[in-house]
Amino acid sequence: MNHKMRIIFMGTPDFAVASLKALVESGQHIVAVITAPDRPAGRGMHLTPSPVKQYATSQGLNIMQPERLKDEQFIESLKALNPDLGIVVAFRMLPEIVWRLPRLGTFNLHASLLPQYRGAAPIHWAIINGETETGVTTFFLQHEIDTGEIILQKRTPIAENETTGSLYDRLMHLGAALVVETVKQIEMGTLHTTPQVVSQNLKPAPKIFKEMCRVDWYKKGPDIVNFVRGLQPSPGAFTVADGKVIKLHRVQFRACQHNLTIKQIVCVDQHIQIAVTDGFIEWMDIQPEGKKRMTSGEYLLGNTIKHLE
Repeated sequence: MNHKMRIIFMGTPDFAVASLKALVESGQHIVAVITAPDRPAGRGMHLTPSPVKQYATSQGLNIMQPERLKDEQFIESLKALNPDLGIVVAFRMLPEIVWRLPRLGTFNLHASLLPQYRGAAPIHWAIINGETETGVTTFFLQHEIDTGEIILQKRTPIAENETTGSLYDRLMHLGAALVVETVKQIEMGTLHTTPQVVSQNLKPAPKIFKEMCRVDWYKKGPDIVNFVRGLQPSPGAFTVADGKVIKLHRVQFRACQHNLTIKQIVCVDQHIQIAVTDGFIEWMDIQPEGKKRMTSGEYLLGNTIKHLE
């Protein structure tokens, strides 16, 4: 029997493109790709298709871009496709009428080892919290977000100096392979799901807003380093010095005892160091407001820095 499952794929950013590409290249039958409507972007604010739409267009796939996922016409169009399976990768929250529609259900790819780091920013928070391991999980959708039964997981270590940017890329490809493996197991009927075990030690991964990205200099040095690399390259950690916002792209910590006040600035050999509770945080790569990325030494060539707010 050569029947391929009829799959609807839902996703928007480049993280989802890797999974869609892997499905296409493995010969799966994608009957529809659902992605966000085109949005204004760039300096000219021109309508721009999502990365998923761009890839789907290049492959001649059927594309759907509903503004409202509960729209009756959209739901009827989905029913007409008679889908066997739904797959969600980096998409918005689905109404039950959509994720229950496919005959075999709908599964999601999440960039953490569930049940840890449920939420919108699992990669950022794993690094911010100093984790040494993370991974990807496929699970079936149910009512509460990121709580459905686990299908498959794949683990990977987090390097000491790794940023969210580099980990994002690795998990994107690791997740794509896991999505294909999940589909194959569903096809073969060899799937065994596992309920998520809830404990009091679960760490959340809420969406990160700009106001959450300001460095707290009263935290311990290693925690500040993790915070900066966890927000790199986006949205970026920042501090305010002499009334100006400075983004911190890369910092390092030197543990030592001192008698300075917290946040006191020390400039040594063209290096900016900030006194923290257990040592000094040195600014390596920074980006002053309205300027390009530079080293702290380059910044000091034409600027002074007096105090942090």
